[in-house]
Parts: sequence; C-alpha cells; structure tokens
Amino acid sequence: MFEEPEWAEAAPVAVGVELLTSRPRPTAAPQVKGRKRRQLLATLRALEAACLSQQLPSLPGSDSEEEEEVEKKKKRPSKVTFSSASAEVREKWKKKSQKQGPSHSDSEDKEGERKKYCKQALLGSDYAEDEKRKRKCQKKAPPNPTQHLDHADQAGHEAWKNSGTNDPPKPSPGSTSPTTPHTLSRKQWRNRQKNKRRHKNKFRPPHTSDQVPVETKTEETEMPPALRSDSHEARAGALRARMTQRLDGARFRYLNEQLYSGTSSAAQRLFQEDPEAFLLYHQGFQKQMKKWPLQPVDQIARDLRRRPASLVVADFGCGDCRLASSIRNPVHCFDLASLDPRVTVCDMAQVPLEDKSVDVAVFCLSLMGTNIRDFLQEANRVLKPGGLLKLAEVSSRFGDVRTFLRAVTKLGFKVISKDLTNSHFFLFDFEKTGPPQIGPKAQLSGLKLHPCLYKRR
Repeated sequence: MFEEPEWAEAAPVAVGVELLTSRPRPTAAPQVKGRKRRQLLATLRALEAACLSQQLPSLPGSDSEEEEEVEKKKKRPSKVTFSSASAEVREKWKKKSQKQGPSHSDSEDKEGERKKYCKQALLGSDYAEDEKRKRKCQKKAPPNPTQHLDHADQAGHEAWKNSGTNDPPKPSPGSTSPTTPHTLSRKQWRNRQKNKRRHKNKFRPPHTSDQVPVETKTEETEMPPALRSDSHEARAGALRARMTQRLDGARFRYLNEQLYSGTSSAAQRLFQEDPEAFLLYHQGFQKQMKKWPLQPVDQIARDLRRRPASLVVADFGCGDCRLASSIRNPVHCFDLASLDPRVTVCDMAQVPLEDKSVDVAVFCLSLMGTNIRDFLQEANRVLKPGGLLKLAEVSSRFGDVRTFLRAVTKLGFKVISKDLTNSHFFLFDFEKTGPPQIGPKAQLSGLKLHPCLYKRR
C-alpha cells in the first residue's frame, strides 16, 4: 500500500559511506594519541549526519534536496583510496624512470621517495603534522645514540610492513614506554651511519692502494706505527748511550790504574801506541773534575797572578793548558800526549829545558807513576836558585804528610807553606835551596804515595 520514500533508502547508504570513509587510514609512522582522537571525531560526525538525515526528511520528488546533496559532495574533500593513490604514484614513477633512465646506485633512495609519496597521498595533512612532530623529537638527542638507531631501524621496518594493513603497529620489545617512540626515516638513518664512519676514519693514517684497511677493536688503543718506531728508536738510542758511557768509564779506570802503577816511560809508550787513549782518559778526568768542590789549578793560578808576570813557569802534566790560559806569565807545557798546540810531548822525568832556566815549577795532580823521585829531581835541575816548586795532590794519597815533606827537603827544597784544610786536596809550596843532598841510589820511603784509583759507581 505504501511505498518507502527515497530518503529511507538513501539514509543507510549515506551512513555506510561515512562509515567506510571513517576507517583508520594506513599509517607509515607509529600512531599517536591525536590520531585516535581524530578517528573518534570522524565516527561521531558520521553518526550525527545520519541522525540529522533521519530527523529532517524531504519529499521524495523534491529537487532542492538533490541539489543540496550535490553541493555537499562538491564541498566535501574527496577521499583517496589506497589502490587509486598507489596506481597514480606508480604511473608518475614510471614516467620519471623513463625520462631519467634506470640507476642502480640510487635505487634505494628512489624507493624511499616513492614510499614517501604514497604516504603523503594517503594521509594528507595529518602526515605533515606527524612529520613536524618527528623533527621536533629528533632534535632531542637520545642518551645512547647507538641503541636508539638500532631500535629506530627495527621500528621503522615494522611500521612500513604494517602500513598496508589496518592493524596498528606493534611496539618493539626493547621499548618500555606505552607509546612507540618517533623513528628515523631510512635515508636519515643511512646518513647518520655515513657521518659516524667519516668521523671514525678522520684521524686514521691513510692506506696505500696495495694495503687493505682492516678494522679491529684494538685500533683505538694501539699507537700508530710511526710513533711506535720512534719510541723504539729512542729507547735503543738511550740504551746505546748508557752502554757507551759505561764502557768509557771502564776504560778510564783501566788507564788511570796503568798510569799510577807503572813508570812514566811505560805510560808514554802506551799513549804513543794508542793516541785515542789519552783523549779518552782526559774526557773521563774532566767528568771527575766537575764533581770536585775545589779546582787546584785555579788555586795555583790565583797565587801566580799575585806575582810578577815576568816569571817563567814550567807546567809538568799540563793536560789542556788551563794554567797557561789563566795567567800572563810565559809557560812551558809538558805532557805525555798533546791536546793543545802549546804542549810539548815528552817524559816528565826528562824535559827539554836547560838547567836553571825557569822560576816556577808546577805539579798539579801529575805526580803519577812509581818514579816520583825522578820528577822532583828534574824540577830541581830546571829551577833557578830560590825558584818556587808548587805541588797539589789528592789528600787520600798521603799516608804520612811529615815523612813526605822530609823526603822532599832531602832533594834540595824547603817547605814555605802548606794547605791541609781542604778535604780533597793538599797544596804545598817549596823553595829550591840547592842540589839534592843524597845520592841517586839512596832510598826515600816518604815519596811513595798511594795510587788514586776510582771505584766503579
């Protein structure tokens, strides 16, 4: 009897359309609270539209209702389905690939861009808002960047797999928060990995074409090979220097013992056979002098500077001619070997000087050997009557100073002054009184001094 009006059939269709369009959109990123809220609002609006259409029915044949429906459809934004959007994106992508040609190196980048276009077409303005939120969250650095990147990569893959379905993405097992954290895109994650590798290889030494760089876990703690070789050479050089110093010290002690335990003629032969031995001995002697609290040669030079500069001086055992360089007097320098052009090489028991030709004879730490009597007799020969004999020796060599002074006086000298205050050296001044008072075969036990031997340190 009664036919159903058109609005009764159109109402459920409109409701169905609104319900279909209000389905949750596929998302490429993890859901947030705003997304659920928008879905609820969409369903509420659909229900309100259905209720209004039932409350305000129009006549079945009215043209005004149809016009209103057409205007509403025009004003309403068109909903894009997943299939239509993907088809449009594929067509655009095919056109681009035909123009530019295939590129194997940029395949991953193009695939990422294609997925991005799909997301934008499906989500519209909501996707732009999500991207803004992601950028804000990315500015805040995580406490552990390596764990965050690994977790972001896994979450990103899961979100992309689940984007084609209506099911919401599952949270990863590593995340403790109720909502899934914002993830990085694949391109951003790849760029971060590249930057890390560049920073790691920045301070690494360059490799040649033949060598292949091998990354190990201990590369950061190990020293570069150049520094290791330099340190090894430095240690080897220091070891060689110590060994050379010990060897030189041993040779100096040996030469010193030979000079004190033999005659002056034997010492002269030793240095003639080995000229470098005297240089080595002199270098060791200079090192020992640096440790002394007093330099006897400086004490003698200070005393001679108070005397007239016209006095002729004979320096027995001059060494490097330090005394001749310290005073203005004419000086005859004698030694077993020469370190200076002013030195006359000879045996100090037989110097090339005429009798009674000098005013001062000096023996500064040079009464070495077993023939000390010959040295003093030679000094008596070359000295003028009333000439000055100056002696300086190591204090440890004297057993009894009185017996020594008594023996010297028997060789034609008398004691003028003596200085026994120093702990290391004794200094004596004698004046020539005449020729020796005893014959050459008479023995003088007081002239035997202890050898000055250096101990191994």
